[in-house]
Amino acid sequence: MSRREIREHIFKMLFGAEFFEQAEMDQQMELYFEQVLDDELDSHPAFIPPEDRAYIKEKAGKILELAPQIDESINQVAKGWKTSRMGKAELTILRLAVYEMKYDEEIPTGVAINEAVELAKKFGGDEAPAFINGILAKLV
Repeated sequence: MSRREIREHIFKMLFGAEFFEQAEMDQQMELYFEQVLDDELDSHPAFIPPEDRAYIKEKAGKILELAPQIDESINQVAKGWKTSRMGKAELTILRLAVYEMKYDEEIPTGVAINEAVELAKKFGGDEAPAFINGILAKLV
């Protein structure tokens, strides 16, 4: 499974977390893998290798754990915007990218920004790619 596919699964898992209580997250993560995935991926969760499932769950868990610190970083550079006012998709993309930029030494900053912009093109609104790119550029 490619890093882009894995990143997309992490995004979807994090996005879903916006709608559930923290206590439900373990169960929701398991349910995520039981559901049929997006048609564009043309696959079923059974085809996600166990090591990729573990990586997705671990990374999503770390991001959720660090969300307050990540949101603080975003709020410091997002002039005129606060995370509480941002769209859920855009906020989720930003959280994932900021985590990769600040806490994941395996992901180069440029790759994290580029991948975030690509996620914004796919899942965000029309202005999302520019918004995401602008916020992340201020964090470099």
